[in-house]
Amino acid sequence: MSASTVLEPTDQRAGGRLVAPVNGPSLQEINGTVAVPDSGTGFWRTLARYAGPGALVAVGYMDPGNWVTSIGGGAKYGYSLLSVVLVSSLIAMLLQYMTAKLGIVTGMDLAQATRAHVGRRAGIVLWIVTELAIMATDIAEVIGAAIALHLLFGIPLTVGVALTVLDVFVLLLLLQVGFRKIEAIVVTLILTIMAVFIYEVAMAGPVASHVLSGFVPHSSLLGSGQLTMALGIVGATVMPHNLYLHSAIVQSRGYDRSSVEAKRQAVRFSTIDSNMELTMAFIVNSLLLMLGAAMFFGTGEELGTLGSVFNALQDSKIAGAVASPLLAILFSVALLASGQNSTITGTLTGQVVMEGFIRMRIPLWLRRIVTRVIAIIPVITCTIIFGGDEAALDRLLIDTQVFLCIALPVSMIPLVRFTSSRKIMGEFANRRWVSVLGWTATVVLTVLNLQLVWQVLS
Repeated sequence: MSASTVLEPTDQRAGGRLVAPVNGPSLQEINGTVAVPDSGTGFWRTLARYAGPGALVAVGYMDPGNWVTSIGGGAKYGYSLLSVVLVSSLIAMLLQYMTAKLGIVTGMDLAQATRAHVGRRAGIVLWIVTELAIMATDIAEVIGAAIALHLLFGIPLTVGVALTVLDVFVLLLLLQVGFRKIEAIVVTLILTIMAVFIYEVAMAGPVASHVLSGFVPHSSLLGSGQLTMALGIVGATVMPHNLYLHSAIVQSRGYDRSSVEAKRQAVRFSTIDSNMELTMAFIVNSLLLMLGAAMFFGTGEELGTLGSVFNALQDSKIAGAVASPLLAILFSVALLASGQNSTITGTLTGQVVMEGFIRMRIPLWLRRIVTRVIAIIPVITCTIIFGGDEAALDRLLIDTQVFLCIALPVSMIPLVRFTSSRKIMGEFANRRWVSVLGWTATVVLTVLNLQLVWQVLS
């Protein structure tokens, strides 16, 4: 099969078996189902039809894994890590542009394209690495949801972890309302999270000059502690699974697959959609770090857990005069919303990765249950061993983000390679400066990851 071949649909039911072979379009049940206007239609009306996939992608950039790393980074190092958030967001925009273009132009998602070029054995190895990254993401969602339930309702962490399995029913319910409505729900939750943190940061009153200086990189970022936290922020911001997800869901739009002009329009508006939503994610992540820096930097308090942040937000001795139970409750509500948002995208990504790499399909409900059960095993184990200590869960949460950062080059390398190839992409191949930026980001992240591993082993 050539790289530019659009995969043909196949019968997905396979005699009603739970596990069935598949070699059809990515996410066949939604592929091409959202109608888009002709090229002569107005800008805003066209953008409205293409808007949506970027929101599902942006969810992964503000999941619970970001919360500990961003707030903790602000509390420990002030505003200096804002530059890492900025650079990470710019890298994310570049990668998601490449990802959307790959899916639109080739008719394949990143997993399908990788499998087509590396062969079966290498495909299985890459599938395993990617599945581990998805599980790491799911662990972060489990921990975030369990802690949010504990903070809001006093539910024990072990029970809260077990209850997260039930979110499969939330997903199944959402799948019945249609893909466009799912996108609308996700956008609503994102706006809710953003509104909460705009309010909380406004109450904290950060110094504008300190915030602006934080966006300028400093050499101190290469220090051992700051490097680990910086890589955690990168891992929590630039998510490997989003590269697979975006290349699939952009194909939900019903553009003319045979028209170069239609593909060009799809790439243009999908990129605008993605950049708009990722800008929102950048704002949320910056607000998280600003909240940690404005309220807790220099207080001497150890705020390494979400629970400690919750308590500090209502403790006037730590947060000052703005402290109130309302701030703490809003924080927990936003945390719960973030976890539920990530549930939707994580399950869809799991389907894309399994079908693309090993060409096997299982029902979404079964996929969700299996992935979630696997994810809760280390979380419950950690909870029991450490006697329900939330600090242990938050350490596990940070570790998952560092692992995601280490796994990121495995996804970045094929993405940059494929989209830079004129043989694969034709006239849509990356311009030279885009390829240079893509390879530079890949090399820098890989080197920093190796340095982190060396520090850990030393």
